[in-house]
Amino acid sequence: MNITKNTEAERLNFWERMYLPEIARGLGLTFRQMFKPSFVRQYPEEKWEPTGSYRGRPVLVAEGNDERCVACGLCARVCPALAIQVQASETLDLSKERFPVLFEINMLRCIYCGFCEEVCPEEAIIMSKDYELVFKSQKEAILGKEQLRVPVEQLQDRLEFLRQYR
Repeated sequence: MNITKNTEAERLNFWERMYLPEIARGLGLTFRQMFKPSFVRQYPEEKWEPTGSYRGRPVLVAEGNDERCVACGLCARVCPALAIQVQASETLDLSKERFPVLFEINMLRCIYCGFCEEVCPEEAIIMSKDYELVFKSQKEAILGKEQLRVPVEQLQDRLEFLRQYR
């Protein structure tokens, strides 16, 4: 058997071994990109307004003084990052049996997957449009029920998007 080994260098001609054509192609691509219009947003002055499909910070939907949450705990069970903690208690209100005594989301652990929103039977937890999250300490990143409550009027476009695609 006659086995010949053709190395990569043997198959390339002189100019290909010099890499000059590839360098010229790379420089040509760079120069073409330099003269295209850029799509840069001047961030602090010009803010981005997300659409209804955007998944930002999870929030609790508040209707008046009540929240929709019935403390079923499905959001905490489905969360892959284990960022949600829910503790339930019984209520005297006839419209629902339970309410969350403790509802916390550790925003340092949250991966914004939206599973909590999908599994919630009451549409009580929604991914909002908030994308500017700054924390000075790890304790500030654990948001309680008071920080998570957002009026339903501010979440209408996200709720309409969810109802349209469910």
